[in-house]
Amino acid sequence: MRTWFEPEEAEEFEAAKDLLIRRCVTWAEEHGHPVDDLLLSAAVDARHESRDGRLAYWDGARIRFFLLRYVPYKVTAPREELDRAPEVLRTYLRYLDVTGLRDPRGATFAEAEEIIAGTRPEYAAALDDPTLRGVATFWAYTALGQGVDLSVPGAFERFKRDLDAGRVPYDEQVLDKIMQNRLLNGGIGEERAFPQPPVSLPPASELTEAAARSRTVQQLITLAAWVGKDGRALTDAGNLRIADALEVSALLGTGEDQLRVRSATDLPQLNLLLAWAKKLRLTRTSKGRLFRVAKAAPLLRDPEALWRRAFEVLPELGRVITVPVATWGPEPILAEVFGEILPDVLNSMYGLDEMPVVRLEETVWLACQEYFVLDQGEERLRDLWRREASRDLGRMFEILSDLGAVELTCGPADPLYASDLDHDDQPLPPDAVERLRTALAEPDLPLVRLTPLGVRGVRDRLLAEGRDAPLIGELVTAPPAELLGVLAQHYPPEDAVAELQGWLAWPGQDVEMLLQAVRDCPFRTRVGAMLRVLADGLPERRLLQDLRHDPVLGPAVWTQLIDAGEMKPGSLSERENLLMGAENFLSVLELAGPEGLVGQLKRMGGGDAYEFVEAILASGHTDVVGLRELRELVAEPLRKTARHPLRLVPTRPPGARGRRKKRKH
Repeated sequence: MRTWFEPEEAEEFEAAKDLLIRRCVTWAEEHGHPVDDLLLSAAVDARHESRDGRLAYWDGARIRFFLLRYVPYKVTAPREELDRAPEVLRTYLRYLDVTGLRDPRGATFAEAEEIIAGTRPEYAAALDDPTLRGVATFWAYTALGQGVDLSVPGAFERFKRDLDAGRVPYDEQVLDKIMQNRLLNGGIGEERAFPQPPVSLPPASELTEAAARSRTVQQLITLAAWVGKDGRALTDAGNLRIADALEVSALLGTGEDQLRVRSATDLPQLNLLLAWAKKLRLTRTSKGRLFRVAKAAPLLRDPEALWRRAFEVLPELGRVITVPVATWGPEPILAEVFGEILPDVLNSMYGLDEMPVVRLEETVWLACQEYFVLDQGEERLRDLWRREASRDLGRMFEILSDLGAVELTCGPADPLYASDLDHDDQPLPPDAVERLRTALAEPDLPLVRLTPLGVRGVRDRLLAEGRDAPLIGELVTAPPAELLGVLAQHYPPEDAVAELQGWLAWPGQDVEMLLQAVRDCPFRTRVGAMLRVLADGLPERRLLQDLRHDPVLGPAVWTQLIDAGEMKPGSLSERENLLMGAENFLSVLELAGPEGLVGQLKRMGGGDAYEFVEAILASGHTDVVGLRELRELVAEPLRKTARHPLRLVPTRPPGARGRRKKRKH
């Protein structure tokens, strides 16, 4: 049972969604919890359509988004049904929790309950506001208001014809507001982001010390102290006086205090620090003076918090980081797209060692050309603008280095960065490929990589954007089933091993707890994935061999051993073969759904398919839920088309050996 799918895995996702909803509905009805197929489907779709796509990851932001935006925008249903959405979501999250499907990096079920309860008044208000609907939802409700039964084939098409003919009244003001919201906010759709690799970070104390050592952090603190509560006088143009600018430049160590300038604006490093301080609300201007903001005192006393905020606002400072060259244009080409380019560059470096700066220069220039279209008269300036963008990228890295977010070195480039230059799907144009091929062959190239502070800063931003950014060690106290589920889907093998070993090193946690979680898992495909994680993560133990006779895990273990060539099918007894067959067909039922399994069985067994399923049902497999679905959703449809009546396959039930029947007297 996977809980994450690529956008193009449409069939696989739909099969998993059907399974998840089917199982959740059955469980909810058995336990007396409110449930609704439509709202469950909306909850699963909302997460699949999100930036990270994790079906089982729910935190406060995702819960609020689903209830306050997604349901009003996308779901069309009677009001009394929509009113149940908070309780249905609560049921769904409870089901994820009890089955071990929950992503432990999200809210606990108890936390989710509180968040859902807190949104109830806002949710009711959101349903009352028709302007929060999407365009399709608006027209669907308009049709319902006209008495159109949307479940009748062709009913909505007839409604559209009446609408086009002007025979349908509707609220034009509401529609105008919906269109305005769509124009300004772009609806609620999110583009799926690339998954990020797991990263490691040093202890928090080391990051705190690194932030305090940051040259930029020290300069910002010094600048705020120099400005002081009484402030500094500004010129009529709103700049520092030249004498003050040179004085503070010397104090800050920018190296600009010996320059002969006509204005303080001719000191780019000082101007950057002044702009940075204003953006951080460390300083402000009022009545011709520059003042220190009194409320900034707590931030100035906390270098780590100051570092985080300085890194966070850096993308907004593009116009003071880039430097125009008057003969090339009034403003650097990178200035206008700096807020988009900087996060993309940092994302490209995330999780990697040293990258050649020249490789980033070419990708940045390619991105710049996507933002700007050059006409024929500007073609002659293309190379100049490319050089300008490269120069400003270099300045950006120097600023990031002063902040302590990147480390700049020199050396040979890893062959990895030249390995894709000859690929047919290479996005770079031929001239860029040739420049890179020449540059990457040099033995002493400028290289750049993120520092631990930079890694943490990028990760914080990725998480704020709703992206998945795993951190080695964050699952150290996760429940066993949830740990294995996340490792199986989101961690490369080597990182999964590191995370698993860290979990086992935590007091009170051991392998047997993990094995019991696998035994308790109600999804056969997930059992297989969890076993693979354990087998790969415990190389010193022959785990699968040790589990060959496990009464619950045996069939899944045999399947993996046979697939790996470590066990011969002929070594299994008749009953074990039947159990392994049950394991495999229950897995197919989860992956392909009832119709897919029925089709496969008919192709394999023809008219005898029903008898084969009967044998599986009598195998004694421990998956009670799966066998029940197999009986109701597969065996019954096959029975109706069977060529002859049921013939039971004689098998000895588990534990029957040695029991004697009592004679009736």
